[in-house]
Amino acid sequence: MSQAMLSPLITNNLQTPSSITAYDVSGATLDKVQEMFPGVQTATSIPEAIHDSSLIVYGVKPQNCERVHAEIRRAKMGGSGAVRDDAILLSVVAGMRIQNFIDGSGVDRIARSMPNTPAQVGAGVTVWSCTENIDANERKKIKTVLDSFGKTVFVDDESFIDMSTSISGSGPAYIFLLMEAMIDAGVHMGFSRETATTLVHHTLLGSTKFAMETGEHPAVLRNSVTSPAGTTASAIYELENGKFRTVIKDAIWACYRRSLEMGGQCSQVGPNRATMASGPPTPFGAEMPPGKSHHPVEPPVGEMMGVQSSLQDPGKK
Repeated sequence: MSQAMLSPLITNNLQTPSSITAYDVSGATLDKVQEMFPGVQTATSIPEAIHDSSLIVYGVKPQNCERVHAEIRRAKMGGSGAVRDDAILLSVVAGMRIQNFIDGSGVDRIARSMPNTPAQVGAGVTVWSCTENIDANERKKIKTVLDSFGKTVFVDDESFIDMSTSISGSGPAYIFLLMEAMIDAGVHMGFSRETATTLVHHTLLGSTKFAMETGEHPAVLRNSVTSPAGTTASAIYELENGKFRTVIKDAIWACYRRSLEMGGQCSQVGPNRATMASGPPTPFGAEMPPGKSHHPVEPPVGEMMGVQSSLQDPGKK
């Protein structure tokens, strides 16, 4: 993701290559960065990379955050000026909440974001939030950086970032899997892979653009393509019979739960999960308090209540 961020920043002239310093534990990765983006500086350590930086970008795997926290905290406590007092830490780490960065790094000005890989071509979407001590002018600068990746959506409640991970953050993978399946089907039918790829790419691109420009509900657009007893109706029948909607929704819920787990939060949310009271997140692994979940699953009513009454009173029918 960090490499994906570099391209629009440099291409859109928001940063000169020489003003960017990159660090990675892999020397091969840094060599690749310098090859792709000539002029970008590289560092041999985290303190060297963040020295006198106004914006520090976390682009690591969640499991590596503690190590980076420790390096930044050590640099901050060393008093060498490696970490500026007004430095802002921008995270693109999945699942990690703002408080985790404050407690871990000692930096208290945090912006948390969840971009996606199409950011590399300026067509991404990024959901982000930040601490209250980042003023309006600084937020505007952060937004300018994130806008270079595509569309941005600011949220006051960072819980929406975990949710967005399951839709826009990981969403491109779902689309690529659909794309792969459609292309493979086309090849199976007899198209060359090149032709099948062209057809699928432009079908997905055109359908998305059409939906965005018309503003119509997807169901309306789908019905406009589906003639009674036609070819599309036959295909939709198979998709519905295979629980296509359910599989997609279950995948999104699974992704959301995993995002919560990676941030040390309770993941018992959504359909068929234990209910959770409103209020601050429950630590992962803690006992669930009574209450309602984010998406509560209410007990059945109406006819089912009658069935329950009959079970309780065998003489009643």
